[in-house]
Amino acid sequence: MNNEPKVYILHENSAWVEPLRIELSEKGIPFEEWFLSEGTVDLNAIPPEGVFYNRMSASSHTRDHRYAVELTESIIAWLERHGRRVVNDRRAIQLEVRKSEQYLELNKVGVKTPDTIATVGKQQLLDAAEKFRGRPFITKPNRGGKGLGVQLFRTPEALQDHVQKLEFDFETIGGVMLLQEYIQPCEPFITRLEFVGGQFYYAVRVDTSGGFELCPADSCQVGEDFCPTTSTQHKFELVPDYNIPEIPLLEAFLERNGIEIGAVEVVENAEGERFFYDVNINTNYNSEAEARNADKVKGMRQIASFLGGELEKLKATALVTSNPAYLPAEAIEWNGWSAN
Repeated sequence: MNNEPKVYILHENSAWVEPLRIELSEKGIPFEEWFLSEGTVDLNAIPPEGVFYNRMSASSHTRDHRYAVELTESIIAWLERHGRRVVNDRRAIQLEVRKSEQYLELNKVGVKTPDTIATVGKQQLLDAAEKFRGRPFITKPNRGGKGLGVQLFRTPEALQDHVQKLEFDFETIGGVMLLQEYIQPCEPFITRLEFVGGQFYYAVRVDTSGGFELCPADSCQVGEDFCPTTSTQHKFELVPDYNIPEIPLLEAFLERNGIEIGAVEVVENAEGERFFYDVNINTNYNSEAEARNADKVKGMRQIASFLGGELEKLKATALVTSNPAYLPAEAIEWNGWSAN
């Protein structure tokens, strides 16, 4: 068995990993994928040495990978128990699948989030809507992803009518549904701030005139830079020299929550107030938007460089070179990977 440390990519969506595969391969960085839709892990086994990059997605259940998140949480706990280098650690994945906690943690560092109420139960949802009377609001699953399940309502009566027609899905993962004030953008877009290695990398403007499903991955697009509106502008556009005073606060938020690679979304209202509302550790990039940028930045290339650097740091430590222990071939196995 080759005991050399490598980069391990923990994920459940092969299409989203393809750009990273290309960048890692071009840089000659050894890597292996752990496809975590199903599997087992022997908690008495010792994991291999390496850098473990957690790319598990909150929307994994929409791809019939219902328990991929829970499996990943167990694996990361196992890795951390043995002191392995995990990028986007166990706290990060907990935050990924709990939007309510995202808002609380963002508030802790002093950035503004929309008014939000967490509910469990149909009547509780309807009762909570009364607190938004006079202003529009959205419903949002506490564990979602890609904007799935987000719906806009102008009045509590509109929500009640929607629920009575049985058009509303209450079977959310975890059972928690959020009601959140709708922030009317001053222009029809939100801005997504990308961070690599805990540092701000770039910002991308996302056209929201087509709805709330805003996945930037190339595999999520239909046709060439598809935008389901009559607008002639691109759906994703990088913002040169983007700078707002909250960026250091967001970097502090990421650090305290174990997020090294991820994105935070922000919307600005007509009064110039900025509201931060969604965090994503399974960050994806739109290659066409990157190509149109004069600096030719590439998010996945930056991630590959960061992971490669962390791997070199690991190799330089005495921990790797002083007789490390590795797990037996039969100790652990799951879809897409085994120790053999």
